[in-house]
Amino acid sequence: MKIALIHALKHSISPIEDAFRRLWPQTELMNLLDDSLSVDRARDGIVTPQMTQRFLTLGRYVASNRIDGILFTCSAFAECIEAVARDLAPMPVLKPNEAMIEEAIAVGGRIGLIATFAPTLVSMKPEFSSGAEVSMRLAEGALAALDAGQPEVHDRIAVDTARGLHGCAVIALAQFSLARAAGSIVAATGLKVLTTPDSAVRKLQRLLAPAS
Repeated sequence: MKIALIHALKHSISPIEDAFRRLWPQTELMNLLDDSLSVDRARDGIVTPQMTQRFLTLGRYVASNRIDGILFTCSAFAECIEAVARDLAPMPVLKPNEAMIEEAIAVGGRIGLIATFAPTLVSMKPEFSSGAEVSMRLAEGALAALDAGQPEVHDRIAVDTARGLHGCAVIALAQFSLARAAGSIVAATGLKVLTTPDSAVRKLQRLLAPAS
């Protein structure tokens, strides 16, 4: 099985590769990084037709490499990824958070959602069903700390943000790069914590290799 991973942040590569190693090590991975996507998304404030076209180009490129499915790890581009999924159907094309959202809703109760990239919170809000109770928080400064080579600061901000969530049954970490802080957040809150990499790998495995 060969899965293409398309990234807008270099920090997303290691967490998803680690998740595949632990949960589905037989899979062959293809990584494609365009770190200008997140810069342009933050600058423009909206998803533009040009951005959607760029995603279609990326999707078609990886699809030409005899892959079985695509996982986007960039969480602020839902509309663009949906366009790729329509274009490449019936190939499985997953948005980064869809599997985690499904698992969080299945837990029941209020969901605490933490992001480190502000546009993610805007993009993800429509992805939750209307009946879901969601408390969204931005771990402000965490992504900048990671960019500056200060992972311990990133994790501390993530933990402090999680401690500010009250009445939640589960905490969902919206960025792939946030997965590194999952253990610390569990220790600090005692809550179930879901990460995008692990949830995404589990869903792809169900879709593509249900017997494995």
